[in-house]
Amino acid sequence: MTTIPSRLATLTRTSPSASDARKRVLKLYRDWYRAAPEICSLYSLSQSLSQVRHALRHNFEKNRHVTDPRAIDVLVLKGRQDYQETMNCWKQTDHVVGILLESKDRPQRTFLQKFYEGRDEEAIVPAASGI
Repeated sequence: MTTIPSRLATLTRTSPSASDARKRVLKLYRDWYRAAPEICSLYSLSQSLSQVRHALRHNFEKNRHVTDPRAIDVLVLKGRQDYQETMNCWKQTDHVVGILLESKDRPQRTFLQKFYEGRDEEAIVPAASGI
């Protein structure tokens, strides 16, 4: 299937209110949900349609606690970009499986486990933080 990249392009907007931001999130979710069958066929995924839709739902649910309209706008922008890149086949199958479908949650590790691995991410302070 050939896609026209500009058909999925949208202008960047800021939400004047929380209700407008909610509408934009729901629109993005519907677009992803409706595109799930096409994503499965475009990328020849081994996952079923229900698994893809469940993963999409999980990705949206992770940010359910965000209430600031500006933060929601940024998340919607990133979601729109991801959607456009996915639907225009600008990603490899590994990107789709790794980024969209697999959980990024890292298991909690004890201090000794991190010590044995040779790192402690929580103790690292970025150089630009001014601390």
